[in-house]
Amino acid sequence: MKIIRKSNERGHASHGWLDSYHTFSFADYHDPQWMGYRSLRVINDDLVMPGMGFGTHPHRDMEIITYVLSGAIEHKDSMGNGRVIRTGEFQYMAAGTGVQHSEFNPSKTEPLRLLQIWIQPDTKGVKPRYAEKNFTAAPTGQWHLVASKSGRDGSIAIHQDVNLSLGKLDAGQQVVYLLAASRHAWIHVAEGEVTVNGAKLSGGDAVAVSDEGKVEISASSPSQVLLFDLS
Repeated sequence: MKIIRKSNERGHASHGWLDSYHTFSFADYHDPQWMGYRSLRVINDDLVMPGMGFGTHPHRDMEIITYVLSGAIEHKDSMGNGRVIRTGEFQYMAAGTGVQHSEFNPSKTEPLRLLQIWIQPDTKGVKPRYAEKNFTAAPTGQWHLVASKSGRDGSIAIHQDVNLSLGKLDAGQQVVYLLAASRHAWIHVAEGEVTVNGAKLSGGDAVAVSDEGKVEISASSPSQVLLFDLS
């Protein structure tokens, strides 16, 4: 079974300094049919203008993952981290008992595009934690495990039974993902043009896959896809 979420159906907020598309309900955008998928709560596709960003604000009891698609983001938090995350890098925060952070586009000329992802944790009140992982040089045509419950194979360990994988594809390449029984997949097309189990999708589109043991993704242009394997 497939449920398709088209890019142009998402929530949209334009603030001048920020242009944001919401796959699921977020801030002033509320759709009771799209409150999340399984433990996946937020996927925001954000374009941040040069020199602009999010001032210091709090989070708690949420697994927060940021993927930089282009540009760079300057991050500071109450755990003492101060980093610049660049194109092709993932950043992770377990907000847990509470963390404050700020995020800005440090460039004076280049916009920043990122995906901000929230996953509901399986345990509340954990100690806040921070991690990064760089996929800039990751080869195309295969899956790369970004995050998992156990932190296996060098992935980022998160507080939820979710396997997040990145697929980078050149035109004509294909990847296959085997989905175990009782598992569910959410595939978000970050960039490009792909076909997922026969459904043609473009950048910003997504599809939920259940009761299908195999996810086959082929690209007709250079593409990036995120696959969330969810309980």
